[in-house]
Amino acid sequence: MTRTRLERVRASVGIAQLALQQIEDDLTADDVDQAEFAAILRELIEDTDPPAGLIPALAQLVTAAARRAEQIEPDRDGDASCPLHEAAELLTDNTGMRLLWAAKSLHPQGESA
Repeated sequence: MTRTRLERVRASVGIAQLALQQIEDDLTADDVDQAEFAAILRELIEDTDPPAGLIPALAQLVTAAARRAEQIEPDRDGDASCPLHEAAELLTDNTGMRLLWAAKSLHPQGESA
């Protein structure tokens, strides 16, 4: 039996949720120190594992949705695509930079703590 596109997306989202739960568990572990916590935050944003970190990958996913919305929205007026483009930008600009600022305040990379 061939799975539908929606079923594949649901399965992928389920896998992503399990992975995110593991990250959350690691972030909230009692034995995580400042340096390790900062490293985990950096891992979420930095391009350490091609094609990108988690936040850039999420932004890329939302951008792909925005581009598709541009093609199929009824009046091509941006009612669907603009909010998606804005969400991708917020992920990259706000979320990404704030994660880096938090990581740097906890443990400046390349400097002794």
